[in-house]
Amino acid sequence: MQSLDYISIFVFTLIILAAGLSFGGSGKDMKSFFAAGGAVPWSISGLSLFMSFFSAGTFVVWGSIAYQWGFVAITIQMTMCLSGFLIGRWLAPKWKQAGSLTVAEYLTRRFGKSTQQYYTYLFLILSLGYTGAFLYPVAKVLNVVTGMDIYWSIWVLGGMIMVYTAVGGLWAVVVTDVLQFVILTAAVLIVLPLAFTKVGGVERFIADAPDTFFKVFNGEYTPVFIVAFILYNTIFIGGNWAYVQRYTSVATVQSARKVGYLFGALYLVSPFIWMVPPMVYRLIDDSLLGLDAEGAYLRMCMEVLPVGMLGLMLGGMVFATASSVNTSLNLAAAVLTNDVYKPLFPRISERKQMKFARVATLAFGLGTIGVACLVPLAGGIVEVVLSIGAVTGGALYGPAIWGLFSPYHTGKSILRITLISLIVNVGFKFGLFGVLLDRSGEMLLGVLLPIVLLAVVDVYKRFQGNTVLQTLDVAEESKESIQSGLEQNAYGVRVIAYALMATSLMFFVLGFLTEELAAWMIWFFGGVILVLGARLLKAGRVEKGAYFKK
Repeated sequence: MQSLDYISIFVFTLIILAAGLSFGGSGKDMKSFFAAGGAVPWSISGLSLFMSFFSAGTFVVWGSIAYQWGFVAITIQMTMCLSGFLIGRWLAPKWKQAGSLTVAEYLTRRFGKSTQQYYTYLFLILSLGYTGAFLYPVAKVLNVVTGMDIYWSIWVLGGMIMVYTAVGGLWAVVVTDVLQFVILTAAVLIVLPLAFTKVGGVERFIADAPDTFFKVFNGEYTPVFIVAFILYNTIFIGGNWAYVQRYTSVATVQSARKVGYLFGALYLVSPFIWMVPPMVYRLIDDSLLGLDAEGAYLRMCMEVLPVGMLGLMLGGMVFATASSVNTSLNLAAAVLTNDVYKPLFPRISERKQMKFARVATLAFGLGTIGVACLVPLAGGIVEVVLSIGAVTGGALYGPAIWGLFSPYHTGKSILRITLISLIVNVGFKFGLFGVLLDRSGEMLLGVLLPIVLLAVVDVYKRFQGNTVLQTLDVAEESKESIQSGLEQNAYGVRVIAYALMATSLMFFVLGFLTEELAAWMIWFFGGVILVLGARLLKAGRVEKGAYFKK
């Protein structure tokens, strides 16, 4: 990288931090800090969900698979499209109707306090693994491009993410998600034509690719794995405590439905754009093995992007991948504050709760950094992400989702099913039962076992006629709370608008400093981003609440 790339990274980092930290004074109560006021526009919440999920593995996890196996990486990504539509149709509306700030709060109302506490501790422990696995790719991006030591990268980036999430709350997370989506979409659309030009065009790429490169299923990623992964993603995206915030932080049930549909629509198109660069890089350098393959995406960008744009792309990648860390930190702090700290001190003031929430964000962030440092020792990020998902996803999130639809389960029944599923999955993962499952079997067992157990208990309870549904009343929001949420939305949209316009200025400047071949593309996308920012600024100035009522 050259000096201009480092300047681009620095300026983009300032824009992101300024946007996130500008919400430091907006999180005055628990709902504003953890649910962004409870009325985020569905389009913004949907983009945030997409970036929070997409960013965790696109550049490193799925980029590595695309480099090694080819088109099957697109097949894997398309499972998330189907899951998004299923969630939009059935799960997202149910979560909004539940009327709870967090999944933990829902578990308390539906299954009782003791059940919620057990799930809270399980979630917090397992979330360290998830969040650490999300932080590692961010550091890997920086490590590949700059040569910074991987462990130093983890500490530097982890510290920065902790600070602006602790200060700004969920709005800081949501706003930076939207910024990253716009920037990275523009950047990758610049990378694609330059990458094909590098290898002699699309026809040459297809002709010179390995024979099995365009198989829909390849290697250990079989049809069985894909079916299991669809089920897994539906449960994980539809039940993960961090992602559920995106369905509950919008204003209406219909808006929650649209969040899921937008997520699915974005994954209908994006895999065909995002997975091509590492596939093309296979023709440039086919020598990457093991952990080195995790850097294929970045190496392609380094190969073709003009000076300055590489830095902007890197900055976008870093903060996009960090999005999942932001989301998990905010959610972990919400759970610790609402469901651990507050019950111990029921008379605690709102101000002290907010102070604890920020300290909890920092504490959980330090734990995440520690886990991220262990990822290289566990066989790399692909192994960690898929293994954690297979072992824990269905067992941890499936029972809560089932409870949204069925009145027959008790707290004891779902907790037993979770523990049995975790024990069995871990046993097969480490060969404790004398059998080691392949990738497909591991994923299928992890998803189907809790579903089968939940169904069996449900049928048994139905025959007994034993309905045990319990819910506590949900307090209605005050007009002041609703108005506060609408004001936050208008402010959030204006912050996005100003940040986009500042970024468009970077595009225009970089266009003048690059070669003619890429300059027109950079100017074009700079203009698109400027227009988008101007329209959002106008929307944010509309009479309070008018833009967001639908």
